[in-house]
Amino acid sequence: MKILVTGVAGFIGFHLVEALVKLGHDVVGIDNINNYYDINLKYARLAESGIDRSKVDRGPDPETSGEGSVKVDSGSLPYVQSQKYKNYRFLKLDITNLKGLEDLFVTEKFTHVVNLAAQAGVRYSIENPHAYIQSNVVGFVNILECCRHNKIEHLVYASSSSVYGANAKIPFSEEDRVDHPVSLYAATKKSNELMAYTYSHLYNLPTTGLRFFTVYGPWGRPDMSPMLFANAITNGEPIKVFNNGEMQRDFTYIDDIVEGVVRCISISTEKQTKAEVFNIGNSKPVNLMEFISIMEDCLGREAEKIFMPMQDGDVKVTYASTIKLENRIKYKPTTCLPDGLRKFTEWFEKYKN
Repeated sequence: MKILVTGVAGFIGFHLVEALVKLGHDVVGIDNINNYYDINLKYARLAESGIDRSKVDRGPDPETSGEGSVKVDSGSLPYVQSQKYKNYRFLKLDITNLKGLEDLFVTEKFTHVVNLAAQAGVRYSIENPHAYIQSNVVGFVNILECCRHNKIEHLVYASSSSVYGANAKIPFSEEDRVDHPVSLYAATKKSNELMAYTYSHLYNLPTTGLRFFTVYGPWGRPDMSPMLFANAITNGEPIKVFNNGEMQRDFTYIDDIVEGVVRCISISTEKQTKAEVFNIGNSKPVNLMEFISIMEDCLGREAEKIFMPMQDGDVKVTYASTIKLENRIKYKPTTCLPDGLRKFTEWFEKYKN
């Protein structure tokens, strides 16, 4: 397969690229490398995949037409060839740039697309709503349009468990109504599912949305609880425990997420074209205080805790039913939280040092 992966400087995108290139697929990755969180972590992920930061920062060179660039009508696309994988190239490109995307699709003739690019973060969506509309709505319709006009065989895209809102029925099932999101981030992810369904119906574009449940692991996002807690505990600083610790999360290890995505990419779409949506989670929600206790054990230090009220946009429980996913791809996440956190903290201490 020839696969476009968007958001490759992000947490899940980085790990997915590593898996796909090792399976022998030809991969082009794009990312806008925005400053929602420390760009040095994003460049470090790229470097781990063999992408030289100095070449990314160099910017487009209209006179270049040799290796590392390709001529198209609008000029040169400044690819950076991975020094680690011969079948991986990177391009700094924002999915809101429709012309840039159109040139890329026409030039590369992808067979499959995985869209992981999005403005992330539930709480930040309350502070900066416009960023979410541009990236998660405008950017996503640009991806859909490019897939439609370039006969993409299958589009897989990131949705989120946040679409379930304050759903009181657990575990969360794909058959549940998701009409009451409690954050703008969740609303944009629900809109992605609706738009994908429409494009599948109108243009016979096979689409699969994946509702991720609290992904964690090495190279994770610094705004998520594993990194926030690990940083604070190792620095001897207090951690904020929201809703007085009365929260449950369906923590899902990154390797399990990637395995699920890889299998979904390969879903056969020959017999019937339709839009599908799957939960992908560990199906074992853990109380936040238990999560903290396991992390304390892994780091060998006790956390100082500041108990805080519930934050706007948060939900008390996430819990995935993965029966539909298991039936479709014969797979379910298996990594238990103690094993996953041990792997995460081992990576964290090496990275921090």
